[in-house]
Amino acid sequence: MFKHLRKWFVTRFFGHSRQRARLVSKDGRCNIEFGNVGAQSRFIFFVDIWTTVLDLKWRYKMTIFITTFLGSWFLFGLLWYAVAYIHKDLPEFHPSVNHTPCVENINGLTSAFLFSLETQVTIGYGFRCVTEQCATAIFLLIFQSILGVIINSFMCGAILAKISRPKKRAKTITFSKNAVISKRGGKLCLLIRVANLRKSLLIGSHIYGKLLKTTVTPEGETIILDQININFVVDAGNENLFFISPLTIYHVIDHNSPFFHMAAETLSQQDFELVVFLDGTVESTSATCQVRTSYVPEEVLWGYRFAPIVSKTKEGKYRVDFHNFSKTVEVDTPHCAMCLYNERDARAKMKRGYDNPTFVLSEVNETDDTKM
Repeated sequence: MFKHLRKWFVTRFFGHSRQRARLVSKDGRCNIEFGNVGAQSRFIFFVDIWTTVLDLKWRYKMTIFITTFLGSWFLFGLLWYAVAYIHKDLPEFHPSVNHTPCVENINGLTSAFLFSLETQVTIGYGFRCVTEQCATAIFLLIFQSILGVIINSFMCGAILAKISRPKKRAKTITFSKNAVISKRGGKLCLLIRVANLRKSLLIGSHIYGKLLKTTVTPEGETIILDQININFVVDAGNENLFFISPLTIYHVIDHNSPFFHMAAETLSQQDFELVVFLDGTVESTSATCQVRTSYVPEEVLWGYRFAPIVSKTKEGKYRVDFHNFSKTVEVDTPHCAMCLYNERDARAKMKRGYDNPTFVLSEVNETDDTKM
């Protein structure tokens, strides 16, 4: 009781100060910033304005959306007011009874703004209209109509693309809170559980991992965030996963694995970050999405396996209990991969015989002592 209470107290009040820096958060966001970016490099973002607008947060996107429409309506309202002012259509000029204005019923800046709004959004109340008296007004009407279509297409398309981005589909793919290390099929493996919360499938799913750590080359160069490939598989491989129910993916810790020289006692002292990626195509939209998460040494449990999660009901349906999704069970596990392989080699040698090349068979002449 006291042991668990002390563990909770340390984790609650001192755990945050011991957290390691992550490159990728648990929900897939990248913890990185770019400094000393030149003005010329920043201009590139405006060249690719479509991607820049899509990557903006919703509050900035809606600000641009509202500002663009209000600004265009007000700008063309000023132009319509200028046309009416130059043509002396305003009431302060006291036009004659036979005077034909460029735009009917524009009496000031407010009415010019309303006519600009009605023209660009094609409301057409019928109270204000352009006459054939002014060629300038006809040209301005055509120009505003074309520019209004362009603005509507760009802004509405940007919002629609923002809503339908496959990034939102990735929110319904979840990984287990911890990774575990235990024996699977007679081999020491690192296991992670992943689940699809929707009934629609991810087509052509592919899963892989990267181990990020700081390494020093033989030449003395320090490489921060050096990437090492980690191969994850399920029983059927690592491509074209049948992602209808939660899957347990595993990485075999063999001689080529970067986890081979780690042990249960030294795992928490290691400095690495395991980033796991899942790529797939959304079945409903055919858009490609990527889901990612990461694990630090404190989140890798040695000597545990995941609790069962899939069961079969009496009605013949398969039921997934997500209450046990991240639940782990302690199992008997070798404390290092090298020990497991040395034990297997020792057992194999005991079953085999060994030839002694220095052994020489010599014949011995026996005498019959019973002979008289």
